[in-house]
Amino acid sequence: MKLAIVTAYPPSKLTLNEYAYHLIKHFRMQERVTEVVVLTDKTVEASTVEASNEGCAMRIIPCWKFNSVMNPINIVKTLKKESPDAVLYNLQFMKFGDKKIPAALGLATPMLSKWAKIPTTVLLHNIMETVDLEEAGFTQSPIKKKIFGWIGTQLTRLVLQADKVAVTIDRYAEILQDKYNAKNIQVIPHGTFEVPKDVNFDADHAKVQLMTFGKFGTYKKVEQLIEAVEVLRKEVPTEIELIIAGTDNPNVKGYLAGVQEQYAHVPGIEFTGYVEEEDVPVIFGNSDVVVFPYTATTGSSGVLHQAGSYGKAVVMPNIGDLADLVADEGYKGVYFEPGEVDSLVTALKVLCIDKEYRLQLAKNNYEAAKALSMETISSRYLDLFETISPTLSEQSALAA
Repeated sequence: MKLAIVTAYPPSKLTLNEYAYHLIKHFRMQERVTEVVVLTDKTVEASTVEASNEGCAMRIIPCWKFNSVMNPINIVKTLKKESPDAVLYNLQFMKFGDKKIPAALGLATPMLSKWAKIPTTVLLHNIMETVDLEEAGFTQSPIKKKIFGWIGTQLTRLVLQADKVAVTIDRYAEILQDKYNAKNIQVIPHGTFEVPKDVNFDADHAKVQLMTFGKFGTYKKVEQLIEAVEVLRKEVPTEIELIIAGTDNPNVKGYLAGVQEQYAHVPGIEFTGYVEEEDVPVIFGNSDVVVFPYTATTGSSGVLHQAGSYGKAVVMPNIGDLADLVADEGYKGVYFEPGEVDSLVTALKVLCIDKEYRLQLAKNNYEAAKALSMETISSRYLDLFETISPTLSEQSALAA
């Protein structure tokens, strides 16, 4: 199988780059795949991308630009030249741009590649019906919310023109099937990036390190988390450190710098900035509890899967996609009411004081992560590709 993937890819900083890195790594290790061609954005020169020597052959072709109206033409042209057995689009709604026309045209690209007779699958990480537009930083206006909702519906109809659309959560599939009468939906869980074989659950840190990870400023904010830590330090004897790992949400540039200035008087807080891929295991490995200071969700949480893979207890609101992951995949945590500092303090105190319970949750989340490894997820995608590609279906039949 020659597989093409349209996605951002490290060192690109565009959204879903890390997910692509891990999924592609495991595609390359599958015996059914002979070559992977990555169609990535031109913000990254091909010469700066170092492909691992592990697995099958891999080529990286920068052929599209963020916010370019030429993306559909350039991507489909490249796909026709490469003639893959299947193409996977790694998408969310702002994948190709944060301006309306380039973003919309980009989401029409899977339909165009299908018209070009290339078996086409879309991995859709979020759907508009579950996004709180106000919390996500798009608009507070009721009129604009209705306009965005209408636009989102039309863009979803475009995406659904692909041969298959994979979503990561059961509820997404139910919405797409009920609202759009979609018959081409497949649920394939997000999966866990890397699951270390040896996790030291018995590490006895002199202090409790709380860590939050992501892009902050819209529905992920850290002010109340910092205030909760200030209160917590007065109520528990254990020394507490807070790590805020990540960057600003593109819609709220300068957010973390403002927070850092506002809370400069609070000791024991580290702002790491962007975390490179090779540093992610260190950030998670040194932490005792991963905190999700969210007021809404916009897709299956990669951070929750990472917390599970490194064997960490979590504190989170029982809302949206986080609640779905708990129900669908078996993760567990201590819950708080979003936006309420006292509730967050109570939740954090439980895990700071009760080490045995913290260990119990950590082990549970590790087992949940192991059950959905990227090796398993990549194999499920290959099975899906074989159902829509005449060439692959024939090869599969002959092999059987």
